[in-house]
Amino acid sequence: MSRISKEYEIGDESIDALIHELAGRSASKDTEYLLREILTTAVKLGKESTDKGDIKLVNNTLKELRYSFKIFSPYRDIKKVIIFGSARSPKTSAEYKMAEEFARRMTDKGYMIVTGGGPGVMEAGNKGARAGKEFALSIRLPNEQETNPYIDEKDKIINFKYFFTRKLIFVKETDATVLFPGGFGTHDEGFEMLTLIQTGKSRPRPVVMMEPKGAKYWSAWRRFVVKELLGNGFISREDFSFFHIARSVDDAIQYIDNFYRVYHSIRYVSGTTVLRLNRNISDKTLKVINEKFKGILTSGEIKPSPPLKAELRNGEYPELPRLVMKFNFCDYGRLFEMISIINKDQIV
Repeated sequence: MSRISKEYEIGDESIDALIHELAGRSASKDTEYLLREILTTAVKLGKESTDKGDIKLVNNTLKELRYSFKIFSPYRDIKKVIIFGSARSPKTSAEYKMAEEFARRMTDKGYMIVTGGGPGVMEAGNKGARAGKEFALSIRLPNEQETNPYIDEKDKIINFKYFFTRKLIFVKETDATVLFPGGFGTHDEGFEMLTLIQTGKSRPRPVVMMEPKGAKYWSAWRRFVVKELLGNGFISREDFSFFHIARSVDDAIQYIDNFYRVYHSIRYVSGTTVLRLNRNISDKTLKVINEKFKGILTSGEIKPSPPLKAELRNGEYPELPRLVMKFNFCDYGRLFEMISIINKDQIV
């Protein structure tokens, strides 16, 4: 049965018929209606816009996203960490050495590393990662430098024209964010990540700000956030649960590991929030989270559940236990606090 609405067609029977035929030949039954919408959008753009720049922007964006999905698709079941930091950090700097060690040890644990592909901290991340365990998402700039030489498999290098498509892939295809000291770009990525988490536009993830021994970079940043953002009421105290300042590689790795100790992933299905877990939690922890986090629910309680029909239809981790709840889609800081308590659950 067609899922595309009559309202979203060209209105020309011959063109609509061609779109339906092309979509039917090019997509699976589950995605055919979406491809019809994409093709319809493309045709509408061609009929409505005479601005070559607009069409080039849409064309380049779609091509960049398609190619990125193709590259990452075989690795979707492997957890990945995105590393941000200054492109100007010299090889002798403490943050360069810290990033290199962090990447090496994370890939030893089975994670993959994603960087921006440039010099400095990005280079350190690719250099430290074990062979074949890293990606580089490079950006084409007027003063463009070549991608750093430490990416072993060249098919894992993706060159972007637009920052916004690159940033989308940074978030979509990774499971943890690690920030080393850096400039405007590092802060841009860091603040955007925190904003996406705060507004629920990104699924929960660990965000780690790494500070070499003796440095005060992120400590000073935190003081600014406390004084100016929290002090003026621009954020809530609970928003501090979105990030963690780590002063050693051990601390950073432990924080990321602990974030996924029991918590696995999140899914929203028709107003129901599903927390997928690596194992069942104790009755004691279930009681605690129901008592402490009743205020983030619109109704009901937090309770165990089998996979929902939408999850089974897509084969989404049917083997994992779940908690379901009517989350208010507002208190994401409190949601993070709840995930932290779940991750501290002890097997009885």
